[in-house]
Amino acid sequence: MADALGVVVIGTGFGCFTPLRALRKAGFAVRALVGRDRAKTERRARALAVPRALTSVDEALALADVDAVLIATPPHTHAPLALAAIAAGKHVLCEKPFARDAAEARSVLAAAERAGVVHRMGTEYRFDAGQALLARTVRSGAIGEPRLVAILMQVPMLADASAAVPDWWADANQGGGWLGAHGSQVIDQVRVALGELESVCATLPHVAERSMSAEDGFVVQLRMRSGATGVLQSTSGDWGAPLVATRVTGSKGAAWIDGVGARVWLADRDGTRRVPVPDELASGAPDPPPPELLETAYERMIAHGLDVAPYTRLACAFRDAILGRTHEAPERPATFRDGVAMMEVLDAVRRSAAERRWVDVTPDRVA
Repeated sequence: MADALGVVVIGTGFGCFTPLRALRKAGFAVRALVGRDRAKTERRARALAVPRALTSVDEALALADVDAVLIATPPHTHAPLALAAIAAGKHVLCEKPFARDAAEARSVLAAAERAGVVHRMGTEYRFDAGQALLARTVRSGAIGEPRLVAILMQVPMLADASAAVPDWWADANQGGGWLGAHGSQVIDQVRVALGELESVCATLPHVAERSMSAEDGFVVQLRMRSGATGVLQSTSGDWGAPLVATRVTGSKGAAWIDGVGARVWLADRDGTRRVPVPDELASGAPDPPPPELLETAYERMIAHGLDVAPYTRLACAFRDAILGRTHEAPERPATFRDGVAMMEVLDAVRRSAAERRWVDVTPDRVA
């Protein structure tokens, strides 16, 4: 691996469970793991055979054999860490949500573009078999003009107050909550399949009986610039069995994902049939991390392994961009420009929930 692209992983939670392993599968050499807790960082570096366990970002960025940085830390730290990596001339793959707000996101995008580094977002579900195939089906015109989108996910991840979460996750001021964790992914999914959002009307409920300033659910009515409308509804505080639905209805038909997975269906005047999965999107079985890495109930809930295959495709696209290779797949990795668009929608959702009215999504204005 001496000649491989070197990457530093900043963050000892999700970053260890999926991105680190995906980057390795894509051919990166993981040179160091950076965390705040030295003992935890060293423990996880040993478990994952990472040669360096560091608590200093500056020390990691100064390593001569590092080309890129993966940022998988609490959302309120994303921008300063990304700016530090950019200033050090490193390519950056940053988890979502991108920043505290759209203004901060624009400043990071501007810095990345001035520096000429490759910048990508951790929206791995663009490469998920089901979501990618649904987006391809919609964009192909198979359902005609998209008119209505409905995305629903209710899961019991945090219904029980004894299910511990990281302090930052429960804190709205640190970018915690279900809107940033899951809503950012859903918003990206809608943008990929249907284009840009025009306006939103939202509520951000606290469903479970637990003490936290961040929301554990969201309900978002949306209007697309194309004229399509829809609703996004999700919570992590539902006691019942998981309920998942993703469906786009158009002027000539409808397409939907069968729960969670690669089964996409298409219905029109000719009947209902399953859309075949192309070979390049086949994912195989889930690939969970080593069980000894999982120390809390929260970590066990997010370390399902369903995202390793799509994240590996994202990591391959990141690698190819750094090496100047052509990216052939129709799925495009999100850049920091997409991160700005994501934050504009999240800002509008939060403003709508606070003011209880429809709010226009600010057009992408990049400094």
